[in-house]
Amino acid sequence: MASNVELESAFDAAMAQARKCIKRGMMAVGGESAVPYLEKLENELKLERAKALERGAIDREWFQKTVRSLIEWAPETEAALIAALGRIARVGPIAPS
Repeated sequence: MASNVELESAFDAAMAQARKCIKRGMMAVGGESAVPYLEKLENELKLERAKALERGAIDREWFQKTVRSLIEWAPETEAALIAALGRIARVGPIAPS
C-alpha cells in the first residue's frame, strides 16, 4: 500500500503537468484551446487528492471517468499528461466502486 506522501506526490505531479500544459497554451484534439479542460482537470485533481488522502485510496469511478474525459480532448502527443494520471493509479490503491 502506498503512503499518503506517495499518493500526494502523484497528485501534485499531475496538477503540475496540467499547469505546464496551460502555460504552453495546449490545444485540444478538436483544435480549440485546452485551457478550460486543463483548469477543470486541475480542480478535480485538487478535490480528489484531499478525498484520496482521507480514505487512503483512489476512487475507481472518479479515476475511470477522468481518464476517459482526458482521452476525449487531449491530443495523443500529450503523453506526459496521461502518464501523470497513470502514476496516480500506480502509486495508490484503487477503492472498488
